[in-house]
Amino acid sequence: MGAEILEGLPKLGTAAAGIAVFFAILLLVFFVLGKVRGRFSGPVAGIAFLGPAVLLLIGGLVVPAIQTIGKSMQNAAGTKFIGIDNYAWIFGTDTNREILLNTFMWLIIAPLFSTAFGLTLALLLDRMRRESIPKSLIFMPMAISFVGASIIWDLVYAYRDPAKPQVGLLSQVAIWLGFDNPPNWILLQPWNNFLLMVIMIWIQTGFAMVVLSAAIKAIPGDVVEAATLDGATGWRLFSRVTIPMIRATLIVVGTTIMIATLKIFDIVRVMTNGNFGTQIVANEMYAQSFVQFDYGRGSALAVVLFVAVIPLVMYNVRQLRKERAIR
Repeated sequence: MGAEILEGLPKLGTAAAGIAVFFAILLLVFFVLGKVRGRFSGPVAGIAFLGPAVLLLIGGLVVPAIQTIGKSMQNAAGTKFIGIDNYAWIFGTDTNREILLNTFMWLIIAPLFSTAFGLTLALLLDRMRRESIPKSLIFMPMAISFVGASIIWDLVYAYRDPAKPQVGLLSQVAIWLGFDNPPNWILLQPWNNFLLMVIMIWIQTGFAMVVLSAAIKAIPGDVVEAATLDGATGWRLFSRVTIPMIRATLIVVGTTIMIATLKIFDIVRVMTNGNFGTQIVANEMYAQSFVQFDYGRGSALAVVLFVAVIPLVMYNVRQLRKERAIR
């Protein structure tokens, strides 16, 4: 134990030195900014504060993106330029078309149900006393990692011989309902894809509920009162007043969950490793790059994910700007 601590001291010293250098650079920047006067103070301040962010953006996103695009047009070893062959492999084989279809289903179903359940819970709990308690319990899965949530739900879906005591909650419930031989849920295609999506919905519903609840509470009371005086109650009040007033927030929540879903990897990796017809793009990218060591195909899959995320991010940014403009 003592030897391990001694071996770790140089790394700790290096980390401490890096932090010290970072703060020293910050102090130097602030010192320089404090000395600058006149018409140059604005441009110098802009360069000082934006420069590091721009450099980090270029080094952490732009350069790796260019390198990944370049690798996606090379063979597995990265020694030969093969053009768009890797992309043809992605869209031209039956196995990959199934992967793309699975990813598309994740992209539609998980965000849709997460947002719908979150909105329903926000409306119901908004009328309860001590609403913070159930909201905290529903939001709690957000504090669990995807790996941890997958392990929990793996126990829910666990299969055992019906003659033995059941570990899986779902199998036990099926037996209580009269099913003599519940199936191995994870092997049940194509329903196993939807069972994995339940995990994502369980995690993201709390996020959707909290954000939408805040949006509902922000609706001006005089608007609701005026609509009520005009005879809008129940469904009419919800569909013609509440939904239009929180429309921008609904879109932002939905697209945010879509972005998280598109990049989902952990759930599939832990539950099935992409087997039994549950493979998705993110897990296939990992498998090609770090299991089969085909960096060309792995990079091509990464580019496909990157391109798919871009329109979602742009749309999300536009909606946020519109919402700020309205406020």
